[in-house]
Amino acid sequence: MESVKELKNPDKIFKDAKDFLPLLGIDYVEFYVGNAKQSAHYFKSAFGFQSEAYSGLETGNRENISFVIKQEKIRLVLTSSYKSNSAVNKHWDKHGDGVKVIAFWVEDATKSFEETVKRGAKPYMKPTKEEDGNGYVIRSGIHTYGETVHLFIERKNYNGVFLPGFVKWDSSYNPESIGLKYIDHIVGNVGWNKMNVWSKFYEEVLGFSQIISFDDNDISTEYTALMSKVMSSGNGRVKFPINEPAKGINKSQIEEYLDFYNGEGVQHIALETDDIVYTVGHLRKRGVEMLYIPDTYYDTVIDRVGKITEDIKELKKHGILIDRDDDGYLLQIFTKPLVDRPTLFFEIIQRKGAKSFGKGNFKALFIAIETEQKSRGNL
Repeated sequence: MESVKELKNPDKIFKDAKDFLPLLGIDYVEFYVGNAKQSAHYFKSAFGFQSEAYSGLETGNRENISFVIKQEKIRLVLTSSYKSNSAVNKHWDKHGDGVKVIAFWVEDATKSFEETVKRGAKPYMKPTKEEDGNGYVIRSGIHTYGETVHLFIERKNYNGVFLPGFVKWDSSYNPESIGLKYIDHIVGNVGWNKMNVWSKFYEEVLGFSQIISFDDNDISTEYTALMSKVMSSGNGRVKFPINEPAKGINKSQIEEYLDFYNGEGVQHIALETDDIVYTVGHLRKRGVEMLYIPDTYYDTVIDRVGKITEDIKELKKHGILIDRDDDGYLLQIFTKPLVDRPTLFFEIIQRKGAKSFGKGNFKALFIAIETEQKSRGNL
């Protein structure tokens, strides 16, 4: 079995990608949740998101309620349903709070749909024109792993706050931003022996390329293991690591996720910041719990990663991990699960040139995760 393979020439990989599906970026990520209003308040209070848009009874939506929040280029949509037998509530009953939609910003939503469907994607939403007094958008969509979907959003002819059917959400409560800039990557957990299936899907259906792979020799501890491949869009703006379980003595974090989420889905979202010490310091003050990293990690980390500009004492204080590749280094930290089930969490990441995903931190990270699993009785 091959060990880790890391990207040596990203520009060449991105140029070689079959970019028949140019993605301008991630437009939004939509969560189906049990209580959209409370979820929006949590993400505003804890993570510094700002109110942007709203849809609900007051806008004529008799089935679902959605709050849209934003910070720099990160847009989250929190959606709940008024009706017990709705698709939203069925999804929430099965999975708990979790990601339903990863929406791509595209130039042509109709072409994006046609190109992916003819390559084997299962249609979710045919190209649909939605309009109001601010213009129109065209949305379309396809299925991906589990019950997760990708939507294609064409908004070049729209000047409204978010989408037709939404109004501006005026709120007197908008806590200060904590410095989050954009989504660095989104990680999906898939079932046994499904990683290659879905990496092939992203390559053949969406024109992505594999830029890094890790096997169970790279991502393992004494007790658990997993395997992962990182897929990137042709222009490098969208990156999706895909994880699957690997054989170990005990149940891996991927197995725990699959058990409690009742299937495949988004495991975590990595959010980029320009100052991770500032960001994490404010997250801790606002009550966000982080995975515990033992102090001994910092005894040898500088010997491994070399010179950095940050104060190692501050990184140790906050439990921030450090890793280096050929292009520079990165700083990263992981929250504990943000929802009731041990499923969804966030990663906070700052890249100082590095293009990799923290391979040198895997052992420390997975031991920390196993400690949490053990406390839940799931190891």
